[in-house]
Amino acid sequence: MNRTLAVLAMSASLSVLIPATSRADGSFPGGIWTIQDENASISTQALTDRYYVNGVHLGWTSNAGEVPGAVAAFGHAVLGQGRQRISISLTQKIFTPAATTLINPPANDEPYAGSLLASFSLIQDTAGSRTIMGFDTGVFGRDAGAEIVQNTTHAIIGQGRTHGWAYQLPSEPAFDVFASRIWRLKLAGSGAGLQADALPQLSAMAGTTEIYAEPGVVFRIGEGLDADFGAPLLSPGPSGGDAYSARHFAWYVFAGAGAKLVAHDEYLQGALYQPSRSVRPNRVVGSFEAGAAVIWRGVRLTYTQVFQTERFHGQTGGIHEYGSLAASVRF
Repeated sequence: MNRTLAVLAMSASLSVLIPATSRADGSFPGGIWTIQDENASISTQALTDRYYVNGVHLGWTSNAGEVPGAVAAFGHAVLGQGRQRISISLTQKIFTPAATTLINPPANDEPYAGSLLASFSLIQDTAGSRTIMGFDTGVFGRDAGAEIVQNTTHAIIGQGRTHGWAYQLPSEPAFDVFASRIWRLKLAGSGAGLQADALPQLSAMAGTTEIYAEPGVVFRIGEGLDADFGAPLLSPGPSGGDAYSARHFAWYVFAGAGAKLVAHDEYLQGALYQPSRSVRPNRVVGSFEAGAAVIWRGVRLTYTQVFQTERFHGQTGGIHEYGSLAASVRF
């Protein structure tokens, strides 16, 4: 599979979905547009640009109730009644070893890897819960374009090249299904004024790139907490998703933790259908997150700092850190 075929496959997937969400008059669909970047250079540690290096996400989420009839009927049949949205997105993730200055990195270090995935999901809310379920499809490995993106970005900002991409994992098609449920439990306050709540969550994924289950919980303090179900993170990790309600003003600070129970991780274990480098994943990966969010006149800005335990046997450097910044606008 080459990069052209990968892009065509994802474009075809999106072309099937987007017409079903367009307005009746044929105009460009309104809703929530989100751009998000996660980067390991945002860290309190000396080492940067290693392991999960960068994730970038561009997503569109429909307004509440603007869901194709067949999708809405399926969601109600599975989940019962609730307010529905759909979400379509494109996400790229980049992973490198710690030894990025070596042309041939050690075989026991994390492999160079990337993925480029188009996702479709149904979001269904009630007063006290949010359910997200969907699938992604795209390309894993060389044709995901991780090498080009990283080294081009480094050239623009005057940072040194990463030298070992010749040893990145080979290209393979990717397909995953995923689901999560978030519960919103009020702890203090109601209506206007300061509030506190807890957001227990259970998420899972099964497919070619990853198979895991992850329980987690986030605690928040702020105003207007019913506007969303927490700040977004690119999976895995406790994430509230891209959908939120329009508010004149809302804000909160938060902290949370999750425990990822790993059955399969292609980024670490290597290609499924051909020989490649691999390392042995840890079966339990813990994470802690803290950050802040603000919603003002339909715009939401969130920042999250993530601290993650070792993902594979032999990983060096202790806790891995990265920052996640997301900006969303409602149209």
